[in-house]
Amino acid sequence: MSVKETGYYDTLGVSPNATESEIKSAYRKLALKYHPDRNPNGAEKFKEIGEAYEVLSNSEKREVYDKYGKEGLQGGGGMGVDPFDLFSSFFGTGFSFGHQKRRSGPRRGEDLVHQLPVSLEDLYKGKTTKIAVNKDVICPVCNGKGSEKPDAVQKCKVCDGHGIRITIHQIGPGMIQQVQQRCDVCGGTGETIMDEYRCKKCNAKKVINERKILEVFIDKGMRWGEKITFPGEGDQAPDTVAGDVVLVLSEKHHSIFQRKGNDLFMTHNLTLVEALCGFEFVLQHLDGRQLVIKSEQNEIIKPGDVRGIEHQGMPLKESPYEFGNLYVKFEVEFPKKGQINSKNFNTLREILPNPKTPKHKLKQTDIVVELKEIQQNSKKSQRSQHTYYSQQDSDDERSTGCKQM
Repeated sequence: MSVKETGYYDTLGVSPNATESEIKSAYRKLALKYHPDRNPNGAEKFKEIGEAYEVLSNSEKREVYDKYGKEGLQGGGGMGVDPFDLFSSFFGTGFSFGHQKRRSGPRRGEDLVHQLPVSLEDLYKGKTTKIAVNKDVICPVCNGKGSEKPDAVQKCKVCDGHGIRITIHQIGPGMIQQVQQRCDVCGGTGETIMDEYRCKKCNAKKVINERKILEVFIDKGMRWGEKITFPGEGDQAPDTVAGDVVLVLSEKHHSIFQRKGNDLFMTHNLTLVEALCGFEFVLQHLDGRQLVIKSEQNEIIKPGDVRGIEHQGMPLKESPYEFGNLYVKFEVEFPKKGQINSKNFNTLREILPNPKTPKHKLKQTDIVVELKEIQQNSKKSQRSQHTYYSQQDSDDERSTGCKQM
């Protein structure tokens, strides 16, 4: 599996292929080790561990991070919750080392991160679109209390309001195991409400699911991996500041163009006649304009040659009236066997330059061999051929200049 960067994985000491359970196990071990109440010098490390776990434990954030790295999560997609809140959420609100520090003020909810597929045309011209987001909002009937009757909400007697239960199991002679798990009576909330007093709207969940339409503005020149943030549009919860909705622009494949920075790249095939005698073709650009591309008079194009067209690349986001360049790489299609008769061969010999080396005079000791197309069955042989010609192509690219059209 290929990822852009591995920083968060390195922080937790897991590989980019780690499973959800492996990530949880790594966080559990490191969070207990570096919690400031246990390790006074571990505050910064504890924060880094929490940030890494928050991203990698969320499938959508992890997918964005794997594709675009930390940059794709900046501005709301990175550390969305307090590390102490994350610790309490993971181990339970009742877990402490005896003097766990409390953070003043309401905690911040997690961000909702979504990928928004966009085409190269959208990024070239700019676009306004609308998306629907499903999110939790505070129940308007009970105002997030779970019941319209204030005194109906009581502290859970089973877990004493902590939301977790600790059970002890004997796993061997003289060996016991202490297991911490969510309270099955209150569902981890630390509260209970009698059935007859439960809010009919949210069934005592305190929130309801709502569909909201967001208007998205894609600016000219934006890039795949960039984010568009809607502050405070994340899930709502009691005593919690709602997180953000973060949209990460993801790539839609284009059949003609490839983008690198502000420049566009494409490949165009020429016949041998066009490569030798000149060519003209029409290219439809991303905004629908028809560009007529012509070669210079008496110009000969070789396979792999690159020509550039100024100011026909992508618009610059900071200055949308300025543009990068468009680069065209040419491939030349040679005639197939049998398409040229012997008479035309003689004509070509008269027109084209003579070979650099004169024709060899055969001797009796010479061995004449014939080149043929040979199908290679050996995978090792195929790899060797691919490696050799790939290296040759790289050398050719380094020695080939780029000429402006």
